[in-house]
Amino acid sequence: MSTYFDHKVANRYTDYPVKEPSELMHFLMNRISGISRTKAKELLSQRMVYVDKEIITQYNYPLKPGQLVQIAKNRHKHSLVSRWVRLVYEDAFIIVVEKKEGILTNALPGDRKENVKAILDEYVKRTSRTFSVCTVHRLDKGTSGLLLFAKRRDIQKILTDNWHDIVTDRRYIAVVQGEMERDSGVVSSWLTDNKMFVTYSSDVDNGGKHAITNYRTLKRKNGYSLIELKLDTGRKNQIRVHMQDLHHPIVGDFKYGSNESEYDERANPVGRICLHAFRLAFRHPITGELMKFETPHPSAFVELLK
Repeated sequence: MSTYFDHKVANRYTDYPVKEPSELMHFLMNRISGISRTKAKELLSQRMVYVDKEIITQYNYPLKPGQLVQIAKNRHKHSLVSRWVRLVYEDAFIIVVEKKEGILTNALPGDRKENVKAILDEYVKRTSRTFSVCTVHRLDKGTSGLLLFAKRRDIQKILTDNWHDIVTDRRYIAVVQGEMERDSGVVSSWLTDNKMFVTYSSDVDNGGKHAITNYRTLKRKNGYSLIELKLDTGRKNQIRVHMQDLHHPIVGDFKYGSNESEYDERANPVGRICLHAFRLAFRHPITGELMKFETPHPSAFVELLK
């Protein structure tokens, strides 16, 4: 990632000029006497390696002659501390985070409430020459899980324009009401919003966006089902509406499918929508490297089916 570099504290760094093309890990192994591969990875993961005054954590970051690699003598102190967001991965081009339920990805028009993008904007403002991040995709307020952000507008455009080619795997885990009749299946429909921004599903093309959701039933217990969902498309409210179509609404989802009160313990046993984006895999927009990220299934979901 990019970060502000203070020339007044230059003596806190060891300099290594780049004289020929190389990848960063290979360069570190060759230039730092006696360093092990494990130690080199540790320097990168602890964000102690700078290239031209920017922190880089990417082990295969390409180096060019004339660049300057610097190693911090003390561990970098900047970190993302938030009750809403956990930093999963970061390099000079992208940020991957895990979002907690209860916070928007982006602010609504005229809304100044806390959101993930604002938290990340403040984070890069403290640690970077870039004062904002760029949203690539979103999760609903009540949904938790993995989110990808770009650190530059051109990177955002690459990701959004080629999303279906770049993303290789995107999966969710959910708890739904009732015990699923099938072990697996596919839901396909056209989704469109009304004037109240409620998404509706149609079996025939109604001018909306075509949406395809694959599901697999993992467990049935206590009148609930734990299911894994894989998206062929990424439409607004897609999973929530498709579970409504199957007459198995997501537990805690009172907008799509549940006719019960949100204060009903049976309908809202964990106080949230039981939907979590647990896996995200994509090709890096610059290096082409396959990036794979996965988080554990929320313990509260698993507890419901014990």
